[in-house]
Amino acid sequence: MFIIRPFQETDIEDLINLWELCGLSRPWNNPEIDIFRKAQQHDHLFLIAVKDEKLIASIMGGYDGHRGWIHYLAVHPHHQRLGVATALIQQIEKRLIALGCPKVQLLVRQENLSVLGFYDQLGYEEVEAICLGKRLIAD
Repeated sequence: MFIIRPFQETDIEDLINLWELCGLSRPWNNPEIDIFRKAQQHDHLFLIAVKDEKLIASIMGGYDGHRGWIHYLAVHPHHQRLGVATALIQQIEKRLIALGCPKVQLLVRQENLSVLGFYDQLGYEEVEAICLGKRLIAD
């Protein structure tokens, strides 16, 4: 059995290792900076799953007043397909609803097609939109 709890500063090293193991890290996104920025929001939307006192999964949610977002869903390969990701998604959705969030979205990298079936089973649909971005701070 695992428990879901809020991220704590003592989780940083294990969390970065998990993201690297799961292929979520990118050279242009410094994970320590991403973690620090999210932790400063104190919005209770940054969660981890722990089993036997070991960090096994993470999810980073956000809400901007218009829609919610899900980022950094990662589950250690030894704990995948056991309901951990589904539990994290459900917990974030519950917390977003409590904040009055009417809609949640997430981005999936084009090369990560294997997760699309997972999100489909949870009721997520492809949104016809083009994602644009602009770097405001060079990390």
